[in-house]
Amino acid sequence: MRIGYLKDDFDSARVNRENDAATLDTLRALGAILVPIALPAIPVEPLSIILMAEAGAAFDELTRSGKDDLLARQIKNAWPNEFRLAQMIPAVEYIQANRLRTLLIAGMDRIMTTVDCYLAPSYGGDNLLLTNLTGHPCVVLPNGFTKEGSPTSITFIGRLFDEGRLLAVAKKFQDATTFHLKHPPLSD
Repeated sequence: MRIGYLKDDFDSARVNRENDAATLDTLRALGAILVPIALPAIPVEPLSIILMAEAGAAFDELTRSGKDDLLARQIKNAWPNEFRLAQMIPAVEYIQANRLRTLLIAGMDRIMTTVDCYLAPSYGGDNLLLTNLTGHPCVVLPNGFTKEGSPTSITFIGRLFDEGRLLAVAKKFQDATTFHLKHPPLSD
């Protein structure tokens, strides 16, 4: 298997760097060919208005009925306020963002033809927002623990409509480790 990894995200300083590097070592030991890759050079943060608009549309009835006032969290960036803000996104901006989203999907298609799947640190870079926009499937698995005993994770991302291969790779990694069998102590 040719497994890509987001080299810049793996190389950047992070708390879980050691566990992420060990994940790459485990995959090499399993026979994977690791290929450094980079995500398309398209700024994804401005495209988050697409996800806001989609969330606003999904909860439009809740917002228009005023029942969003019943939700407990009403602080800045809480869902009720995001739903309300989504009502204000100009159609022109939404359409322009979707044009850029099309280029993003095409860029991901080019990358995904070179690898069977790829890895990303769970909290690194723009991968989470990007895959939410492109629809690429992912599996998040435990890959170790912090010094304090909290679990860490790694994200496996697959090709569109290729969940079977993605799950097979993730299962192979999980079977080669024991992280999924360990649990942090529960506190009061």
